[in-house]
Amino acid sequence: MAETITFFVDKLSNLAVQEASLFGGVEGQISLLRNELEWISLFLEEASATSNDGRRLKLWMNQIRDAAYDAEDVIDEFIVRLEHQRHRRLQNLKFLRVVLPTCVIFADKLPLIHELDGRIKEINVKIEKILANKSRYCVENAMMPSGAWSSSSPNEVVTWGEKRLPIVEEADVVGMKDEAEAVKQMLLINGELKRGVVAIVGMGGLGKTTLAKKVYNDPEVNRHFQCRALVYVSQVYTIRELLMGIANNVMRETDHMRNMGENQLGNEVRKYLDEKRYLIVLDDIWSIQVWNGLCLYLPESNGSKVLITTRNEQIALDAYAKLYRLRPLGEKESWELFLKKTFPTGSRSTISQVECPAELEDVGKKITGKCKGLPLAIVVSGGLLSRKEKTPSSWEKILRSMEWHLSQGPESCLGILALSYRDLPYFFKSCFLYCGVFPEDYEIMASKLIQMWVAEGFVQARGEETVEEDVGEDYLEELIHRSMIQVVKRKWDGRVKSCRMHDLLRDLAISKAKDSKFFEVRGNIFAYPFNPRRLIAHDSQNISQHLSNCHRLRSLICSIHIPQVNFWSCLRSAKLMTVLDLTLFVDRGLTRPEMKLPKEIGEFIHLKYFRFSVPGNTRFPSSIGRLINLETLDLRDNIYLDIPFSIWKLHQLRHLYLGERKIFRMQIRDQRCFSSHLGIDKMTNLQTLYVEQYEWVVRRGLKLTQLRKLYIYGPNMRSNSSYELILPSNLVELILDCCHLKQDPMLTLGKLPNLRALKLIDDAYIGEEITCSSGAFSQLEFLRLNGLPLLKELIVEESALPSLKTLQIYECNKMEKLLHQLQKLKSLQQVKLENMNPGLIEEIKNTKGEEFDKIRLITSIT
Repeated sequence: MAETITFFVDKLSNLAVQEASLFGGVEGQISLLRNELEWISLFLEEASATSNDGRRLKLWMNQIRDAAYDAEDVIDEFIVRLEHQRHRRLQNLKFLRVVLPTCVIFADKLPLIHELDGRIKEINVKIEKILANKSRYCVENAMMPSGAWSSSSPNEVVTWGEKRLPIVEEADVVGMKDEAEAVKQMLLINGELKRGVVAIVGMGGLGKTTLAKKVYNDPEVNRHFQCRALVYVSQVYTIRELLMGIANNVMRETDHMRNMGENQLGNEVRKYLDEKRYLIVLDDIWSIQVWNGLCLYLPESNGSKVLITTRNEQIALDAYAKLYRLRPLGEKESWELFLKKTFPTGSRSTISQVECPAELEDVGKKITGKCKGLPLAIVVSGGLLSRKEKTPSSWEKILRSMEWHLSQGPESCLGILALSYRDLPYFFKSCFLYCGVFPEDYEIMASKLIQMWVAEGFVQARGEETVEEDVGEDYLEELIHRSMIQVVKRKWDGRVKSCRMHDLLRDLAISKAKDSKFFEVRGNIFAYPFNPRRLIAHDSQNISQHLSNCHRLRSLICSIHIPQVNFWSCLRSAKLMTVLDLTLFVDRGLTRPEMKLPKEIGEFIHLKYFRFSVPGNTRFPSSIGRLINLETLDLRDNIYLDIPFSIWKLHQLRHLYLGERKIFRMQIRDQRCFSSHLGIDKMTNLQTLYVEQYEWVVRRGLKLTQLRKLYIYGPNMRSNSSYELILPSNLVELILDCCHLKQDPMLTLGKLPNLRALKLIDDAYIGEEITCSSGAFSQLEFLRLNGLPLLKELIVEESALPSLKTLQIYECNKMEKLLHQLQKLKSLQQVKLENMNPGLIEEIKNTKGEEFDKIRLITSIT
């Protein structure tokens, strides 16, 4: 609640500075509104830190929130109408554009300003009455401050770049050694002629997924099965999606596979798995229909196994599975896990030696006992206490709160999870709730999540030396540290690549979001709202008919079937949106549509995050250039794009994803898109750029001083690909994909002073040798060579790659020598080789020598 007001106050302050000319006539009323809201925000921060959920306080806070929402809507509607008026005047008087000022003359603004003044006055009066009710109805007495809760400010969070002790990951969970061994033995039984099924059964929060992953990643299991796949199922699924998940794990995905229907894809998977000993893990099955639909495509290969996890034992019985019933942790294991989470040491070798101070042991064991052996409740409670003072009084307050919650709610661990939510500093709560907008068991890309946080205003930069995305990463790490979010994958540098929300925590987020009107989910979770502020609609069939009433809509995240009648026309009423994430799809076998976005898309001037995915051709109007506040434009999942030159007017863009397909009108026929006022060089805020390989990208160079990550795709210059790349010196990560470079790119790339990660993928280079020259790549830590079929040798000269930690080489089948080059890489910590020449593998395995033994210890071969 407090964060909602705080975000608006910050926005109001920024607007007052940046758009002083717009609000000249109502400056007094806006200043009064801002001052009141600053006091209210401070009060709500304190209110959110209490353990009281009284009806009086909740009603008062809801009324304040609604008033703040009204004020934000009024001001943003004023800006939209002003911009529309300015644009219409310019369109009508194009011949006067040379002398006409860019702002609307004051006479035109006067009626709008007069209306704004009246509406802001009404809101100020409304807020004054709500504030009076605080004393009249003794709302202040409803607040019972508790020292157990956090009152941190955004600047007191772990600062940008500060190193935090690694927390205990899921793989380190205790008390599962015997369980993992038992399940492993059920999978490794020899002599079975048919495919076997094993099921881990247990209630939510018990650690079924953790146990399944622990077994799945076991080295002995890895060696026993020729191929493996782990797929998350959950309640919303299609058989085709699950088949694609299996295919992505065991095969190399192709465009042809992505376009297959269920039967065709299933037959491809079956054909690949036939005669192989495979392991398929199906996590979180809620219906026997999942198994009935998939088993048709899983051959009865000798000794193959399917491992499922489910809360419903009947599903396991119907699948003729051998059962493993997972029990709650015992007292000893619960205490050990609690210590790991509460006192993280950052050292896996000494973590078992963690001890609890004697004065905390008694209350600590009482807290652990309240968790009833549920690992999820234990790690969340431990994460909460890890951020608290290590004193008996502090821990006893937590214990009392746990007892109160458990006495009020159901017997599940939701009450304990709610404690950790309440303990979050106010500026984290919106970030946590926002994770609930994604489908159950969805793998959330960290970059997307943080970009959406930034667009929503949940994240603010700290000073001039940081950007919001860096602060967002700190926020995400903090939620992970508190066990509110789970890491799925980490990047080459240890940062989070993707994450997931446990379904119980997602239930908590959705419940809290509904209570505070933070967002609404259309579906079976609760009833469809009349006028939501944020609307989530996954796999929706008839959303169009409802959108016309959503004039207060700020965020729309939905997946819909094509066609939906009047979808865009219904969306026109929601011109205040800041986040628009649309996935459009058609049933398999239907003709791919051609989607032409209406020119009215340019009226969404508050839009900051726009992702659009459609399985067909997409044409954008020139009005896209009017989205002057857009920070993220993600079009990489589209098949074919037609984008106008006006895209280069989006000077606030930070992240531009243009994907891997042909772009009609972005073929540069002249200098306009390079050097003029429409050029990419004016997009000085760009941090991430995904683009095809055009001449203006690689030959003329990109003068983008903020660019960190660059992805270049495509053979557009294949016939003329003997050239030297010219890239920004500030690049940190570079990916070259299918570029068909004939000249060794390492000579140029090795000079980039800040480059830390480099990936050459799928015919990015079509030569036989790659040479890393002496002194080259001084900062490079990660190098991947993937799918370079002509490459025979990687040459590392003296003092090259001094910082390289990870080397990955996949599917470079002509490479026969590597070992002696690896000797020169003194900082190397990990080597991964997949689908390589048998002669090279033989060299790695059999060459004698102590120095080669060290290399073998860090080398993984599959």
